[in-house]
Amino acid sequence: MALILSGDKMDIFSTIIFFAYAPALAILWYFYHEDKYEPEPKRFVIGTFILGATLSIGIAMILEAFLVQGEFGYALLPATAFYMALVAGIVEEPAKTLAIRFPFKAGQMDGIMDGVVYGVAAGLGFAATENFLYGIGFGVGTTIVRAFLTPFAHATWSAIVGVGYGLKAEGKIQSVSGYLSLGILLHFLWDYFAFLSIATPAYYIFTILLIFINIAIIRYFIMVGQREDLEKMWWYWFGRR
Repeated sequence: MALILSGDKMDIFSTIIFFAYAPALAILWYFYHEDKYEPEPKRFVIGTFILGATLSIGIAMILEAFLVQGEFGYALLPATAFYMALVAGIVEEPAKTLAIRFPFKAGQMDGIMDGVVYGVAAGLGFAATENFLYGIGFGVGTTIVRAFLTPFAHATWSAIVGVGYGLKAEGKIQSVSGYLSLGILLHFLWDYFAFLSIATPAYYIFTILLIFINIAIIRYFIMVGQREDLEKMWWYWFGRR
């Protein structure tokens, strides 16, 4: 019986790992191949994913525990839907930015599409480990449900910041604060309406609306990024003739 229970627990653990990381890696594979004209080094993309999955989420968990969850015996803010959503946005987006700065500081970012790829990688890494931890705490069902929602959401918010760093690398902007603020705002709204919908399911309509907004934003950045890369290729080709 002990062996059977042990096997069952191992199967559950494996399922949690699979649904936490497999969807995130599948989405990363898709976005990596959307960078058609100037693909980024795989080691930097994977490295950014790993940093998002470890460093970023570790920092976010510690800060959130002190700020609103009270896991250390006290909390600075009450655990209401507003404050929990606000803290999540303000803490998690800058934490994911630390992972994005890895390729930026390494000189690997030189445009919008690069920012999309590295931003997505950081966000997906963060979302994967977050979903894994939710599964450990609340069961495999929670991870499965979240696997179809949060990876793409985190990827979009981080991609916005990544685009800011891509433009900064090109010298087109001086600060990414506006892009970071937009990522924080979208994150806050997502979490806020998700928390409210627990008590009032009608609020799910706002979460669904935000899904479409996220899709529109990331699709727009991909189109602009691919066009920019294609223009660079043409200029490079003509410059060598």
